Amino acid sequence: MEVLLQQIINGLVLGSMYALVALGYTMVYGIIGLINFAHGDVLMVGALTSWSIIITMQEGMPGTPGWVMLVLAIIIAMVVCSVLNFTIEKLAYRPLRNSPRLAPLITAIGMSLLLQTFAMIIWKPNPKSYPSVLSREPFEIGGAVISVTQVFILAATAVTLAVLMYIVNRTKLGRAMRATAENPRVAGLMGIKPDVVISATFVIGAMLAALAGVMWAANYGTVQHSMGFMPGLKAFTAAVFGGIGNLGGAVVGGIALGTLLALAWPVGLAACATWAVTAAITRISSLSALVAAALASAVSKTSKCSSRRAAAMLRRVKSSSSTTSTLMFTVSVCPATTPDDYSDTHE
Repeated sequence: MEVLLQQIINGLVLGSMYALVALGYTMVYGIIGLINFAHGDVLMVGALTSWSIIITMQEGMPGTPGWVMLVLAIIIAMVVCSVLNFTIEKLAYRPLRNSPRLAPLITAIGMSLLLQTFAMIIWKPNPKSYPSVLSREPFEIGGAVISVTQVFILAATAVTLAVLMYIVNRTKLGRAMRATAENPRVAGLMGIKPDVVISATFVIGAMLAALAGVMWAANYGTVQHSMGFMPGLKAFTAAVFGGIGNLGGAVVGGIALGTLLALAWPVGLAACATWAVTAAITRISSLSALVAAALASAVSKTSKCSSRRAAAMLRRVKSSSSTTSTLMFTVSVCPATTPDDYSDTHE
């Protein structure tokens, strides 16, 4: 029972970090239909930036309280990642906004590799120990233990998600984001600037990724230039699992995937769990595509729309199905295969 409770706590902590990253994926996809595969590397930049800030403050201001250093590191990491993601969107993605879907996807993968290379040049390729700035005394809950860092992760995630939901559902920016996601052209006619809304979406996603990166580094105690790949890939799985484009679904998918992986680890089924989830998503996506294709065919036969428009609908459905199946196949065949790769589920 103690082991079960401990793994549930670990799963909630892990799932909270996945949820923050998954929200960035699903927000961008909901607005412009782009899978931003550089998002995991924005997490990496945030973690490495916070590491640099904390190391600098420890050397220059040794008497500073740990929580102050952590908060300042988070704020500066958010600023750096926001500027980075804004630049990526403006220079790399905006010129390709009306291009075929494959072009932005390839660009996103290229940006991911570019960010990793720049990080390797700036921070060097060797792993670095992340300093522990919070108390190491754990709390006991029914025989299980939870550290101060994990409590901070859960609390910060809950507050961040509440603020994000308020922004999306209650503010003028949130209404503009929902309008742009529904129809950018009509939103523009109503006085909304789609480019500004899209840039704001990238900035918010970058802030969430930066926060998740700092949490990840503080929880596992190490940072390096390649650390963003697996969290980003699993967070993308969580976003699709919860229904990509759905904010609430991304949160549920992240927590569910983190808990599933944590519970599967003691019996050695973490890789199988990841594969089973992604395989199920692939089947559901394929079935949805077939249903959509059937509906498009029915519309072309029963309504007054032209055969050219019906053919365009079918091509769009087939393209979407192929892209989703390819992406999910990539996730499903890349599970962790060594104990080191499972460090995010059992440490």
